[in-house]
Amino acid sequence: MAKRENLKRARGEASGSRRDRRSEDRQIRENRELSDSERVDMLRRTFFQSALPDLPKIDGWHTCWLTTQNPRDPVHGRMRLGYELLQAHEIPEFEHMGIKDGPYKGAIGVNEMVAAKLPQHLYEAFMREVHYEAPLAEEEQIYNDALATGEQAAQAAKRGGRMKAPIIETGTQELGQPRAVPTFSDD
Repeated sequence: MAKRENLKRARGEASGSRRDRRSEDRQIRENRELSDSERVDMLRRTFFQSALPDLPKIDGWHTCWLTTQNPRDPVHGRMRLGYELLQAHEIPEFEHMGIKDGPYKGAIGVNEMVAAKLPQHLYEAFMREVHYEAPLAEEEQIYNDALATGEQAAQAAKRGGRMKAPIIETGTQELGQPRAVPTFSDD
């Protein structure tokens, strides 16, 4: 008897004593539209919450948090580049965040993150390389590739090929052209 009742329940044929959960949840499922203010609040909570406290500004230095968990970007590698770990005794309001033991003993730490500072001139040089020079070189390569493709197409067209020479549009023409170097300082 119990097996029969279980089979009926599994097929949705159970006696009227059970309520249909789908009909009860219908209002919840159907009313999933969020208002614009709810969406903005969700964005704010998602992107603007921070588990790490803001590090103080130190004249002549850029401060940041480094992860101790990324094997491709280890803290010792950053230290070779000129980063220095911020020590808890250096910043009184962060003394309670001093790491008690291990390789980062005495440094300011939160979970797997450790606070560091980098001389401002190195920070500017690194940012210029990574966010200006390297992308500019990549743009220039794209532009040169577009020119080469255009020249190949023109040669093919001269030999009676079907390929038309591509038009290099304004956006492509501007790739790799020098422009003002941005400043990356927090000031």
